[in-house]
Amino acid sequence: MDKNTLLAVILSVVIITVGFMIQNTLWPREEPAPAGQTEAPAGTAGAPVSSAPPGQAASQDTAAQEPIMGTVVPVQEEVPGGTVTLETDVFSAVFSARGAVLQSLKLKQHKDKDDFVEMVNRGSSEAGAFQFSFGGPDASPVDANFHVRRRDANTLEFFRDFAIAGYEDSAFRLTKTFSVRPGEYLMQIEVTLENSRNQYLPLNFNNIAYTLEYGPQIGPAFEKLDGRYDFRNFYAYAEGKRQDVELKDGKDASLDKKAPWFGIAGKYFTVLAAPVFSDYQVLFSSRPIEGLSQSSLFFISRPVIRSARNTDIYRFYIGPKVAENLSVYNNAEDNSFGLRDMHFSEIMDSSFFLGWLEFLLKALLQFFYNLLPNWGVAIILVTVVVKIITFPLTQKSYKSTGRMQSLGPKLEELKKKYKDNPAKMNQEMASIYKKEGINPMSGCLPMLLQIPIFLAMYGLFSNHFELRGEAFFGWITDLSAPDSIWNFAPLALPILGWSDLRLLPILFVGTQLISSKMMQTPTTTSNTQMKMMTYGIPVVFFFVLYDVPSGLLVYWIAQNILSVIQQFWINKKRKLTQE
Repeated sequence: MDKNTLLAVILSVVIITVGFMIQNTLWPREEPAPAGQTEAPAGTAGAPVSSAPPGQAASQDTAAQEPIMGTVVPVQEEVPGGTVTLETDVFSAVFSARGAVLQSLKLKQHKDKDDFVEMVNRGSSEAGAFQFSFGGPDASPVDANFHVRRRDANTLEFFRDFAIAGYEDSAFRLTKTFSVRPGEYLMQIEVTLENSRNQYLPLNFNNIAYTLEYGPQIGPAFEKLDGRYDFRNFYAYAEGKRQDVELKDGKDASLDKKAPWFGIAGKYFTVLAAPVFSDYQVLFSSRPIEGLSQSSLFFISRPVIRSARNTDIYRFYIGPKVAENLSVYNNAEDNSFGLRDMHFSEIMDSSFFLGWLEFLLKALLQFFYNLLPNWGVAIILVTVVVKIITFPLTQKSYKSTGRMQSLGPKLEELKKKYKDNPAKMNQEMASIYKKEGINPMSGCLPMLLQIPIFLAMYGLFSNHFELRGEAFFGWITDLSAPDSIWNFAPLALPILGWSDLRLLPILFVGTQLISSKMMQTPTTTSNTQMKMMTYGIPVVFFFVLYDVPSGLLVYWIAQNILSVIQQFWINKKRKLTQE
């Protein structure tokens, strides 16, 4: 092959490498925010409290009332602690009476190693999801014990009376009600605040009444968040499209526009919040949490409440990124909460410019899985179909390579005859190619054809939920993750950072070398450029593909084996014809 051919192959390697760079750019790892956040002492607001002093009329403008310094404290009474469970066919939720928080929420239809996927990853913290704070995101959460009442099999109610320290008759009640429905990954939270007197609720902490938090991290468990194995990103759905929320330099980020929903998404699972009321503020954070390498939290702050009683409704989707579960909230008839046009499915990931190809390959993969319920077998069958579809083009390329092999003696003579005149040699070789109807570049066609398919397959195997945790055979236990035949962590290879020995990348290099070797012509076996392409390119791909999902390497290894079989058949047929 000439320099243009070499350039084309190198360009294909660059394109694939850039594809991985784009993947990691779209899902960057956010570093935790620096420590040192200032918080108010436990049980205080850390800010002036605007409230009506005892006996003042509620009709008076609250903004005109003099602010008073105060601390929200629970009304003294004996309230037992403990935990209580709310369970459906998809949820197993454990709540703590202390703070009325969600300590654990496991998805009963999705496994994480030997347990179910945990959507409230607390690290070593005693906190949980749905912490409530009087004031903004930096106020200390309420940690008093709440009374617990089970309304029915799907509804829990927590309530406790609070007051402003030093002010008699300032008591008010906080009630948090949690509701779920069988078969749905939606949880509804109602926050009710009711004053004991006909006055505005005495809650004004820098124009914030209270804050509801979700965090400190969602599952499943992870070793690192590099965008390839897994990630945790913040999103919001605003102005009819999904938007990324970036935490620059680990600093908190606020939502500067109202959105029907917002939340946290990982590779396969997500938590989306959809407040029913529109007057709220949102803060996203990755502030340090003990026991977690990285946290992912968001805070929903409610402005001052201008009434004696108020109920705010929040809906949280907590579950898999699967269209079947997400799309039911587009039609009120399909869900028991009566929601419509939520567009939760926008949280799902797809390729920006190859989404159509990814969709077709996914449909084909699902079709074969329905016939033979093994995803590894389905991948191989998809590979066969792709090979059949591209057969006319690759067949022409392989035939051209075979004909070039038959021209070997003639080309060798030209090289000897014009060894001192390269220009004349190239001119004569071009003349022979034209006479024989051969395109020297056609040998690169099979590799160039695989680039868009490869990128679409990468997106499919990285994000197709059904592949998560699905084994093929032997050591290939998860087609959506890299394989491993030996894990030697905590040791790691210098520079590369590898802690696993993987067999599939080695098999890929072996089959790629055989395939490349069969595509060589006799005149190029001693060519330095050809040797670099034959041996160098597979080695480069070995490092590029070392950590890709196993399913992608199963596809490419099968593709290489089919290419070897095809070239072997063409060579054998050509020899029989010559004889």
